[in-house]
Amino acid sequence: MRALLSILPIAALVAACASFDGYNLTPGQSSAEDVEKVMGAPAEKRAGPGGETWFYYPRQPYGRKTFVARIAPDGRLIALEQRLTDENVAKVIPNTTNVEQVRDLFGPPYQVMRLDRMERDVWTWHMRRYGDPGIPVSLNLQMSMDGVVREVYIIDESDRRGFGGVGVGIGF
Repeated sequence: MRALLSILPIAALVAACASFDGYNLTPGQSSAEDVEKVMGAPAEKRAGPGGETWFYYPRQPYGRKTFVARIAPDGRLIALEQRLTDENVAKVIPNTTNVEQVRDLFGPPYQVMRLDRMERDVWTWHMRRYGDPGIPVSLNLQMSMDGVVREVYIIDESDRRGFGGVGVGIGF
């Protein structure tokens, strides 16, 4: 009995972690209700193309991921995607991409900061470059008041001592 009681907290911890990325959800078989049971209430729901509904599950700041569950009009899961990737960051084109496109791509930002004198908003997400485990970075998008991305900054958040004492900041 004592052994069983010692295992219960571990089992509860494993069950809680299982819902982090929804790995046990099956596209085409799992329903929107299944997604919410496993992953919880989404932080945001947005309309996608073709009548899809997108459920956003940010795991910020320490999870460094945002999952999007794409739900078909019939209520079935189409796909579960991790959106904070280098490939998706490459889709953000300064002076072209707008805030709605950014919101569709990455979901709600972890942090929003207003720079009044510059007339800019900065949206921040925490992610990993070059896959997982990758390099921990913050993705910072500066947007002008007309709702267009003007600058993209990727700031290295790793232990700089582990990278020869040099942090990398990339802006374009």
